Amino acid sequence: MTDNAKYYIPAGTTASGVYDTVITPEKVGWEWSGLKIANLRAGEETQIATGETELLVLPLDTGASVTLDGEKYMLAGRESVFASATDYLYVPRHKSFTLRAEKAGRIALPATKATSDKPVRYCPAGEAVTALRGSGRSSRQVTNYALGNAVETSHLLVCEVLTPGGNWSSYPPHKHEEHGENERELEEIYYFEVRGGRKCGCGCAEKDSGAFGLQEVYSSPKHQIDVSARVRSGDVVAVPFGYHGPSAAAPFYDLYYLNVMGGPAEDAVWKAVDDPYHGWQRAEWEKEDVDRRLPFYTI
Repeated sequence: MTDNAKYYIPAGTTASGVYDTVITPEKVGWEWSGLKIANLRAGEETQIATGETELLVLPLDTGASVTLDGEKYMLAGRESVFASATDYLYVPRHKSFTLRAEKAGRIALPATKATSDKPVRYCPAGEAVTALRGSGRSSRQVTNYALGNAVETSHLLVCEVLTPGGNWSSYPPHKHEEHGENERELEEIYYFEVRGGRKCGCGCAEKDSGAFGLQEVYSSPKHQIDVSARVRSGDVVAVPFGYHGPSAAAPFYDLYYLNVMGGPAEDAVWKAVDDPYHGWQRAEWEKEDVDRRLPFYTI
């Protein structure tokens, strides 16, 4: 028996109102991390109250405006998660705002419970930090929005990972389930998008709903868990603990995932330890070149 039924959340199964995806701590059975994906028509507005959470307003494939405390913030957004990074907005707890889509599309709202008050912050795309990680078939691109950059949060960590078709990311498998010198206790959400498809006779790209990747989560010495999921666009895998990885992109299908992390530590940093059976592979990265298909974009 696997734990897929609890921690693998297929696209559409949590849809509510304007949201395609609603992941709450109560849904997963933990305390900190959450995610909503708003899917709005052009010009459509929705009202959002942060309550006890902090969040980012992070466009996926549209632009948006946010009206908050009498100020209007314009987010130019992007065409797709594979095309560029995006500008975004950090919103602390105890705020209410109006979110408006400039064109039809989706806007992510990654969130965690907050325990301190930080200022609202508009972040141009240049405040995100993107880098290539790994080499060979472990090559991927990581873009940090609230992780290792200038954005100050209470507990929220957010990044995106782009993996070319046929490559593995979130690898070597690692864990972040307890507090220590080299590790932090962090609940993590993986939200997936996958692109790819066949070319038909006329040369157009067919919409391929069958494009997929794979996600593994398995037991650590302290926690038992077994998740092995085929993931498609809109799917979510929740990682409460345990080693997680690889996130494998099937050949010819590029894989994107949005990572949302939060936990009890006040320092808002990411620290993880590799599965000792596989961590040696990091040294091998120096022997291969980075995949030539990377980067997908630069900032």
